[in-house]
Amino acid sequence: MGSGNNNFLQVVLKNFDVLALPLVALVYPLYASIRAIETKSRTDDQQWLTYWVLYSLITLFELTFAKLIEWFPIWPYAKLILTCWLVLPHFNGAAYVYKHFVRPFYMNPQIQIQTSQMWYIPRKKNIFNKPDDILTAAEKYIEEHGTEEFERIITKCLAFFSTLESSLRLWNIGAVSKGVFMKDVKPKEFDLEKTKGMG
Repeated sequence: MGSGNNNFLQVVLKNFDVLALPLVALVYPLYASIRAIETKSRTDDQQWLTYWVLYSLITLFELTFAKLIEWFPIWPYAKLILTCWLVLPHFNGAAYVYKHFVRPFYMNPQIQIQTSQMWYIPRKKNIFNKPDDILTAAEKYIEEHGTEEFERIITKCLAFFSTLESSLRLWNIGAVSKGVFMKDVKPKEFDLEKTKGMG
């Protein structure tokens, strides 16, 4: 009986990270996030929203570098310690990360200007101007990237729609060969049972 308990304790200790990580990384944060939704405080909202963003980034990191992480047997324990620091109210690591890294980055006007210059997003200049339309967006794109690049994109789009049109014609020919004539069917009368074998 004593050796059975000893073996059980060894298994638990060897797999502590596997047992503790879901509790620390998911169960408690889910509970705390639901509690934060029900309160009027912004600080707990920041804590848990930041936590979930960081948790997602850690998960993406693990998925991307899974083969590399296999070479570091300490990774599960390091992840458990990092997660505890982010989650536990004593440390409030996620709030610390938000206050010292995310917020200064997000509130920096230089970074916002650089980010907005990466892509052109049509917007209103003020409430009295009408919003940019597709022509304005095309003109802006041509100014930034040149006419050759714009023509290349248009050619790719036309090729895509040409392929789509050909596929639809082939589908319609297949429908005709099976006795379903699309021109004879009105939208209200179209019966899905007649078209089941056409795909």
